[in-house]
Amino acid sequence: MKANASQIRQLQEQVGRNDQGAFSTLYRLFFMRLFNFAKSYVHNREVAEELVNDVMVGLWNRRSEISGIQNLETYLFVAARNRSLNHLSQHSPFQVTLEPESGEIEIVHTDDPERLLEWRELYELLAQAVEELPDQCRTVFKLVKEEGFSYKQVAEILDISPRTVETQLYRAMKKLHQTVGSHLDPEKFSGPKSNSAPPSATDLGVFVPVLFIFLDLF
Repeated sequence: MKANASQIRQLQEQVGRNDQGAFSTLYRLFFMRLFNFAKSYVHNREVAEELVNDVMVGLWNRRSEISGIQNLETYLFVAARNRSLNHLSQHSPFQVTLEPESGEIEIVHTDDPERLLEWRELYELLAQAVEELPDQCRTVFKLVKEEGFSYKQVAEILDISPRTVETQLYRAMKKLHQTVGSHLDPEKFSGPKSNSAPPSATDLGVFVPVLFIFLDLF
């Protein structure tokens, strides 16, 4: 099943108006290509199918914003790639930690439930702060920091300039620094010391985005 750009745009507008039939058409239009693409990363049919379903469900859940996506194909394929990479990270027995004094990244193999709870609390605080950002700041932040799109890709998706993407991301990061940074306890969230560790490997999908967001913030 193939569709040209104008047909895809029409389907996007219909999905934005809560048209489930249009969403089903988009799903059938992209599913097999996204499935084969994800499977090339994870090498598992069931996992690839689940990842693509997650991408499409995420699209439906954000349907109020879908009309602002100027290149839906780019958006979906990058989202599928990032979910595939996140899956591979989550199923690794290793963790990535930041040594606060040296600033060096360290790979460890350990588990600390108390530390995991602390980082989950931080993640929830960050998520709340993100939702309170202005609309364009929030959209740019999510696409860059959560979905992993490049500035150029975000510019294409939203039909804005890369400079505008950079500006909006800067504003978002500054606001998050003001909101979240004031709640941080350096002893609690600065990073691992001795045998302490950040979230377990099964929670790297939460830990890694938070880690790199705060590497940028501070």
